[in-house]
Amino acid sequence: MSPKDDGSAVPSRRRFLRSSLLSGVGAAVYPALAAGREITVPSMPAPESPAFELNEVTIRELQDGMGSGKLTASSIAEKYLARIEAMDKQGPALNSVLELNPDALAIADGLDKERKEKGPRGPLHGVPVFIKDNLDTADKMSTTAGSLALIGAKPPKDSLIVQKLRQAGAVILGKTNLSEWANIRSSHSSSGWSGRGGQTKNPYVLDRNPCGSSSGSGVAVAANFCAIAIGTETDGSIVCPASANGIVGIKPTVGLTSRSGIIPISHTQDGAGPMARTVTDAAILLGALTGVDPDDKATAESRGESYTDYTHFLDPHGLKGARIGVVRKYFGFHDAVDMLMNSAIEEMKRQGANIVDPADIETIGKFDETELLVFEYELKADLNAYLARLGPSAPVHTLKDVIDFNERNREKEMAYFGQDIFLKAEAKGALTSKEYLDALEHNYRLARKEGIDAVMDRLQLDALVAPTGGPAWITDLVDGDHFSGGSSSAAAVAGYPNINVPAGFAFGLPVGISFFGRAWSEPTLIKLAYAFEQATKFRKPPQFLPRVELKR
Repeated sequence: MSPKDDGSAVPSRRRFLRSSLLSGVGAAVYPALAAGREITVPSMPAPESPAFELNEVTIRELQDGMGSGKLTASSIAEKYLARIEAMDKQGPALNSVLELNPDALAIADGLDKERKEKGPRGPLHGVPVFIKDNLDTADKMSTTAGSLALIGAKPPKDSLIVQKLRQAGAVILGKTNLSEWANIRSSHSSSGWSGRGGQTKNPYVLDRNPCGSSSGSGVAVAANFCAIAIGTETDGSIVCPASANGIVGIKPTVGLTSRSGIIPISHTQDGAGPMARTVTDAAILLGALTGVDPDDKATAESRGESYTDYTHFLDPHGLKGARIGVVRKYFGFHDAVDMLMNSAIEEMKRQGANIVDPADIETIGKFDETELLVFEYELKADLNAYLARLGPSAPVHTLKDVIDFNERNREKEMAYFGQDIFLKAEAKGALTSKEYLDALEHNYRLARKEGIDAVMDRLQLDALVAPTGGPAWITDLVDGDHFSGGSSSAAAVAGYPNINVPAGFAFGLPVGISFFGRAWSEPTLIKLAYAFEQATKFRKPPQFLPRVELKR
């Protein structure tokens, strides 16, 4: 599409948006087909939704619009803010946006002035972006990981990811809801729920779950509340919401992007990455995020391995001649998903890929318990270190303080599920513990050397593919999440990259396919993912159905 706008804003609407944003940060916190044939069809009528001029618009189309004068950064921000008001707070009330940036329009105005005087800084100049509410911002917004325990805390500076976004000229519209504490508090949680923000809905079918923990970022992109968003992943938290919400998500190699100033779970697995509607937009955003950070020693390993422009690897013929292994051990949890994946594999063959099937990672399932054990140790150490850096502004200073806060505020924080993982983490010792060190060595050996690296070496593969996950489950605050299956764990435990791309629909719900492989193989994975996307083009915008009625 080509956006059209005369670049002028209606004064009354402009004043309304400005006054809404500037009236206070607290007011912005919202209350709590298969490919080839159709298996079932949704029969519920879609609710009325306002026509949206920027629906499915890409970064390049936004730049074209601003370059021609038909759009401005200010008019783009206003249009998205009006869309959020109509669809996130009202209408289907997706509840994906936790907080709006009261300075967003002023920032956009400044970027418009700069464009006129100096030209654009780059492809993100004036482009709206949402960030997950576990990335520090030293501005008028809060950083809470969705927890009431961090209300009032003031980070000393922006996270490096946020610094890079600002330097690139992006307009940070606000922060998205998430699974509280990035879904590490309880083993019975509901993805997309936080004590501060309540439950986020899946925009395709509103009673379905958006998956976590970057649920709000995934929903905001899918529902066209922004052009792009930032998510974070420890295991599945970018690729799962990308799959469940029909978008692209890139979980980078650990160390490719900085983690400093991000509320942590695990320094051996955490990472921040792009969420977008297209591989192109995800690649553009990824290039803005890379670089060595003296405050995150893992990024030193990215020197010579990272790029500031990943669009050079976008090749519509990128599947031709590629050797791609099918990880069949990750199949079999859902018949409709298997059918979609098999159809995707056949399409890759038609595009010239050499498919090796099966190409199983023999160690799958052998590091599940030790992964959680490592999380428990690192969560305590890493979160305590993060909270200590917040200083006296923070209401809590240790994991133990957070646990005690949750107990005192049980009605608000633990109305649906508890904090069993927090309690187990608090009971752990130091990172010098033999139990921890043995578990970490076990994980790396089985996920890397004897896992992904072993199968790729043996079969001489360029990448591996598997279903990212199943169709979104019905949100259940009583019993928690109902994951049917997924493939994120091997790449997550190894610290290796993973890209989700839409692969079709089952029961009216999006399903994604994962391309993953060795450390620092983002260029190869982007090439393959882009070629698959261009050959299939499965992405369709959501209809905001209240529920799915199944018909045979």
